[in-house]
Amino acid sequence: MRKLSFFLVSLLVVVGILLTGCGQAPAPTSKPAAEPTKAEEVKAEPTKAAEVKAEPTKAEATSKEGKIKIRWFVGLGAGGDPPQVEAQNAIVKKFNESQDKIELVIELVSNAAAYDTLSTEVAGGDPPDLVGPVGVRGSNAFSGLFMDLEPMVKKMNYDLSKYDPALVNFYRVPGEGLIGLPFAAFPSFLFYNRDIFDEAKMKYPPDDYGKPYADGKEWTVEKMAELAMTLTVDKNGKDANSPDFDPKNIVQFGYHPQFTDARGEATLFGAARFVDDSGKAVIPDNWRTAFKFYNDGIWNKHFMPNDAQVQSDLLAAGNPFSSGNVGMSIVHLWYTCCLGEVKNWDIAATPTYNGKVTAKLHADTFRILKGSKHPEEAFTVLSYLLKDEAPTLRNIYGGMPVLAEEQPAFFKALDEKFPQKVNWNIAIKSLAYPDNPSHESNMPNFQKADERVKVFYTTYRGTPGVDIDKELESLKNDLQVIYDAKK
Repeated sequence: MRKLSFFLVSLLVVVGILLTGCGQAPAPTSKPAAEPTKAEEVKAEPTKAAEVKAEPTKAEATSKEGKIKIRWFVGLGAGGDPPQVEAQNAIVKKFNESQDKIELVIELVSNAAAYDTLSTEVAGGDPPDLVGPVGVRGSNAFSGLFMDLEPMVKKMNYDLSKYDPALVNFYRVPGEGLIGLPFAAFPSFLFYNRDIFDEAKMKYPPDDYGKPYADGKEWTVEKMAELAMTLTVDKNGKDANSPDFDPKNIVQFGYHPQFTDARGEATLFGAARFVDDSGKAVIPDNWRTAFKFYNDGIWNKHFMPNDAQVQSDLLAAGNPFSSGNVGMSIVHLWYTCCLGEVKNWDIAATPTYNGKVTAKLHADTFRILKGSKHPEEAFTVLSYLLKDEAPTLRNIYGGMPVLAEEQPAFFKALDEKFPQKVNWNIAIKSLAYPDNPSHESNMPNFQKADERVKVFYTTYRGTPGVDIDKELESLKNDLQVIYDAKK
């Protein structure tokens, strides 16, 4: 993880406490922080700037008892909260007592220091063996340093057939191989406010993938926008379709893509990247269409709020759907932590674009560094964490199990939290439509490239009259300069 502190850090840590497969914790006492401004950044994976601090020293290859030492680096993602630390230490103790060949050593580093610490260890030729939990975004700074697990999977007869192939492919990165295995997932889907639909006397969005809307038409991005127009209302009760609609006095919006960034928003229109396989900056056609859709929806059709409106009291100062004044929002499963005053909500299918569903995915796992001097032993530990200790680890991190047999207990805990019946089947089925490549995937010179993309994001969301084609051309040119500077 980079050294920045992100607004969504505390939000997602709350999720790690609430979304447990075998129990339930108290509700959060405060609402999440506002959505990102130009100086802020969306956080992709559940984490926290942990208070735990450690000064790792160069580890010996073997213990006094002759065991091979395997170092587990915790800090790039979740794992720094005291309850998490306690549970992780217990797992290490349990593993070490279960066999006599490997000594697992946990290396806890504060989230704020994790990037620099790991970078220093790698540069000094003393890398840890195992890193995690960490998501896609958190691992970007170390792209190319993670071991391709495919040969070890075959050598150790690790069973990949138990996973949905789409989830395995999510971790297959061109030029790097299989750099992770499915562990904990945070799928995205459509949250909707039943009360807003009921008031408008409109049918709810489809309750399953492959179903049309109530009028028999395919559930597409365009259809969702059509509904959003009707659900957008001004202070006089006129919807956005009315010639008398007052866009300066909107009291309810039809749709908002919450707690994401430019690439996350664009992924509704299909998975893509701002860089091709040769390292050249590109603007994919489907993403160009996406940004025009958002720009038009915000500034011309007005069914989506602009940045100023997102930060207003009307929209809960940055948590719009929780305000009760937004009809629909595509967000990840972790958002069940922070729905605010909205009580009568449910979830529905992500709409299609050009006949295809893309439900962007956040996912955490553990990775082995190429620099590990004992890759086979590191894989043994990895297998142990993903199999024997997976339920415990997911409970403390808050991730949804990716295996069907482990999901009922997880959703039972959520059912105990919410009084209304929620269609959790949508969350499960959304796992079959992950974005590959991920919207959090790496870019050359990632930190600087990401900063430039954020400028573009705040431009089209915060400035009326923007020429999207011109802005995208500028973005592409600037990204190319940033990419080239890394060569």
